[in-house]
Amino acid sequence: MSPTPEDLTILKDDMIAFIEGHGMRRFHGYVDYEEVQCVMWETGTNPDGWKDFVELAKSAGAPFLTMHSWKLEREELDELVQRLAQSEFSDSDDVEDARWLRAHIDKVGFLQLGWAYQGSMFLCEVSTEWYDRYQRLLEMSEDFGGIPIDESDADDEG
Repeated sequence: MSPTPEDLTILKDDMIAFIEGHGMRRFHGYVDYEEVQCVMWETGTNPDGWKDFVELAKSAGAPFLTMHSWKLEREELDELVQRLAQSEFSDSDDVEDARWLRAHIDKVGFLQLGWAYQGSMFLCEVSTEWYDRYQRLLEMSEDFGGIPIDESDADDEG
């Protein structure tokens, strides 16, 4: 059995209480690790490893932590299913995978904590298996988006 629950709402509440219990504040924001220099925290097999991350932030003198949570919204999922169904590059298994995600609507699937130190962002992320699957399908739908890749060739022939 996976140590990560299917809905991270309770974990999010625990994080908020733990952070505030340490006298720290939260800044609601997402840190894009492709935009800034980051160091990722590895929790290993410890599902409570994020607590060590918060305690380290406090020890390092961080006045606040960034916090971001992501919940699966029906509209986002419907749009993904539609894009995959219309794409000539996805198959029926991909569409079924996306439809399967309906069981997770209104559940929190991703949490990110972060703090800055000497020009780097230190990040701790927790995600569910279904969120990882959603991200894979989303990236695939964005890569192909149902737009024929060789569309310009048709214009050249005319």
